[in-house]
Amino acid sequence: MNRSGTLQRFAGVVSSLLLLSFSSFAPAGQLANDPQFPYPERLTYSVEWRMLAAGEAVVELKRSNPQAWNISLNLASAGLVSRLYRVADSYRASTSDRFCGANAFLDAQEGKKHLQTSLTFDNPRHKVDYDERDLVRNTTAKKQLDIAPCTYEITGAFTAMRLVSIEPGQTVTLPITDGKKMAYAKVQAQGKENITVSGKSYATVRYEAFLFDNVLYKRKGRLFIWLTDDAERLPVQFRMQMGFPIGTITVELEKKERL
Repeated sequence: MNRSGTLQRFAGVVSSLLLLSFSSFAPAGQLANDPQFPYPERLTYSVEWRMLAAGEAVVELKRSNPQAWNISLNLASAGLVSRLYRVADSYRASTSDRFCGANAFLDAQEGKKHLQTSLTFDNPRHKVDYDERDLVRNTTAKKQLDIAPCTYEITGAFTAMRLVSIEPGQTVTLPITDGKKMAYAKVQAQGKENITVSGKSYATVRYEAFLFDNVLYKRKGRLFIWLTDDAERLPVQFRMQMGFPIGTITVELEKKERL
């Protein structure tokens, strides 16, 4: 495969799997009463591939009302990846106070592709509606799935993870959907590690999320998440280990801001 083709595949993985990497996981019944989190914040991450700066992701969490949250994720490619296969994705989600899915919208501009995808959760009926529009080909695709109570979309699951303490050796399963498939994903706490990210040292717990190999996604790979081992449980690093020709993608926290 030529270099341009490899970068195209990489960019597609970054856009979809960075969203996936933000799907950290927590069944609603296990949410803790943390006095510090959740709170409005902005987290900025760098994306690295083969020692190259490949992009940036910015996640924001804000209250829409006392019983609900709005979460946004903006992903933009950079450097060589951006020159050969530009990625500019904008994701917006609304959730309940416990981060269960309510609705979500993704505007994905990747290379010559431009897709808009929406999820609408009908929680009383335990269903989710998926609507995809290809703005280049002028086509649409729709699907409805049965879901479990308090099923998470991508970013709501990521946020809820920070409210749960899972000790090394323990696992949890949770309902999660991308609108095309419903899965009960397993997340395992694997051990405590001291890591350095953007020049700062953190005491963390490393987790592995088992979403590949036809669990939620067909693609083979492994996803690791590092959360700080404290009350804040800040997600400071993600690592996706993919097969050839993609390899390893590393996402690291650069800056955190209270809003």
